[in-house]
Amino acid sequence: MSSVDKAAIGWSIGIAAVAVAIAFAGTSNTLQSVNAPVAMPTTSDPPAELEMELPVMPPATDDPFADAAAKVREQADVMADDTMMADDTMMADDTMMADDTMMADDVAPTGPTSWDVITPEGTSVPGCELDDTCFMPSSIMAQVGDTVNWVNNDVAAHTVSSGSPRDGPTNVFDSGLVMAGTVFSHTFEESGTYPYFCLVHPWMIGTVVVE
Repeated sequence: MSSVDKAAIGWSIGIAAVAVAIAFAGTSNTLQSVNAPVAMPTTSDPPAELEMELPVMPPATDDPFADAAAKVREQADVMADDTMMADDTMMADDTMMADDTMMADDVAPTGPTSWDVITPEGTSVPGCELDDTCFMPSSIMAQVGDTVNWVNNDVAAHTVSSGSPRDGPTNVFDSGLVMAGTVFSHTFEESGTYPYFCLVHPWMIGTVVVE
């Protein structure tokens, strides 16, 4: 056998060995890929590609309506203050009106006043002097310009004469006889104390004080 044939045979054997090695290596890789366990994703560790990115919230900014709300509150406070002031003013006015009304009621009437003095029935008989009922009322507090009316309700005639039974008439005023059911009037123009009595029945006395 020639050297060329030997070389060819050796070369063929080498190629065959390389082919067997390659085939064996491919079979080994296939078996490993078939028998290797496959890792399955779990719910606790989701794949990276399934994770959703949460939106990033912008940083907090000032409320654009804060100024408007503050103005509304200020206006409400001003209106409340105005209402309270109006209420206080009305209350003060009402109080002043009530006080003025009370003061007007307390003030004595102005201008001339007319006073009535009654001569009761039965005064023509002594006894009325014991309780000052011969003239009712027996004393009058009057003002300058006031008028006193003596009304005779007795069945007998009487007089209304300034003065006293002890000192007699002073002639400041004198009614003469005032018949039953009639009236004698006198207007006092000056201040002073004016006692009077009945000339017919001297136990009948009275007084008019003019201020």
